[in-house]
Amino acid sequence: MSDQGRNLENVLSVLPEPALEFRYHQKAIDPHDGLALYGPYDADLPMHPKNISYCLIGTPTGISLFRDFAGVLAGPVISEREPRKLRLWPAYPGFDVAFDCSWPDAPTKTFEIDAEKLDAACRDADPNKRAYNVVEEYLQSISAIAKAELVPDVVVCAVPDSVYRNCRPQSPNPKDPIGTRPSYSERVLRAGYVRNILALEEETSPYRFSVDFRRQLKARAMTFEIPIQILRESVLRPSDAPPARGERTLTPLSDRAWNISLALFYKCGGRPWRLSTARDGVCYVGIVFRRADPYMMKDTACCAAQMFLDDGDGIVLRGDFGPWYSSESKEFHLTGQAAKNLLSKVLTTYRETFGKPLKEVFLHYRISINDEEYAGFRAACPDDVKLVAVRVHNEQGVRLYREGTRPVRRGTLWRTSESSCYLWASGFKPRLGTYDGSETPVPLSINVERGKGAITQVATDILGLTKLNFNECKYGDSRPVTIGFSESVGEILVSNPTIKNPSPRFKHYI
Repeated sequence: MSDQGRNLENVLSVLPEPALEFRYHQKAIDPHDGLALYGPYDADLPMHPKNISYCLIGTPTGISLFRDFAGVLAGPVISEREPRKLRLWPAYPGFDVAFDCSWPDAPTKTFEIDAEKLDAACRDADPNKRAYNVVEEYLQSISAIAKAELVPDVVVCAVPDSVYRNCRPQSPNPKDPIGTRPSYSERVLRAGYVRNILALEEETSPYRFSVDFRRQLKARAMTFEIPIQILRESVLRPSDAPPARGERTLTPLSDRAWNISLALFYKCGGRPWRLSTARDGVCYVGIVFRRADPYMMKDTACCAAQMFLDDGDGIVLRGDFGPWYSSESKEFHLTGQAAKNLLSKVLTTYRETFGKPLKEVFLHYRISINDEEYAGFRAACPDDVKLVAVRVHNEQGVRLYREGTRPVRRGTLWRTSESSCYLWASGFKPRLGTYDGSETPVPLSINVERGKGAITQVATDILGLTKLNFNECKYGDSRPVTIGFSESVGEILVSNPTIKNPSPRFKHYI
């Protein structure tokens, strides 16, 4: 072996897969195993929901599809399509077994949307009007639900696939011939980067919201403080039969049942699992930036912080809008005062919500924090609280291969210095017996840029945070929750410029 090979061996290792804690303090590395065998972490805690209630909004077709799928959630479901891949697509035991929570026989109330009216709205040539009017159809029902005496735990919105196709930033004009590609100026407009003429003339125009249906609905629905679950009608196909011509190819029925039931349980207040590897008194904060309107508001951007603890509970706190983006450097940076204000909000919320003594704060971000920002963040922290700033981003230029046909294992750690490393959060998973990706795994580049933190411990924490996605029942994501949801959170925060105090609960953003 060459000296280079020996040196590489000295800095390469494989971190153990982080374990999750479920009911009875039982541990498992795969959330499917833990929920099916033991039940959710909060099963014996006062906050555990023993039953859930939901309202259903959709067209007659969407309502019918979800009612059929609701029968699937009662379970059990075993994949008929891939019976030899039960490790990858494990059986779904049923909602009451997995979550120790009763699944209702029917929704609390159903609100029917006129399918023809909705279809006409999502075919408007103006992308701003198109998204606004489609969202308005659902928002009227959510408003009525919020005014009722008994408010449900969650609102399920069954959405036609035509809405998904037509109400996104890069959607083509529905009136154009099929296959027509929008011009560059049209794509810029539909990306939400330039407001339409009406919005420019009248700042109170309703058409200045995001042209993305999902982002706009999530943002505007926050006013009513009820979590919503958006489901495309095509996802609700209650069978494992091969798709018919023109239909979407979906994951097996058992996988869809796991994902949808997990998201509903979390949004109803449940805590499915917690990290057993988490350390007491440690708080993880993801720093989020999003440009508000690059062309009309120059370099104005929104900054926010996502705070996460070991039980996966997340808090989102929006900071100030300001000139945080630089057109020259293409980077986002706060002033020292803005950084201090933002982290002060986080720490105040931590004390008020969790009441635990705080020992360490880890800041995760995708773009480097400069000296002024770090000084501002440091000024917000008590003297006895350790502050560590860590840059985390995907490194496209680095690949690692091993002999044989299998890719590098998930958890592989390549330490490049005492303060930096590459971590493969994606890769071959021995528990699943496969790599659930299509390309060579891309590592995370992790750099401790401010403060002091042992790089192996920092990487171990980040690998654990890849297992706190309660929107999908997955073995582990390729990015930590502090980074993985940053774009989605940022988009929603700027999608409703009229809301003064957006909800701090993370379940409103996923």
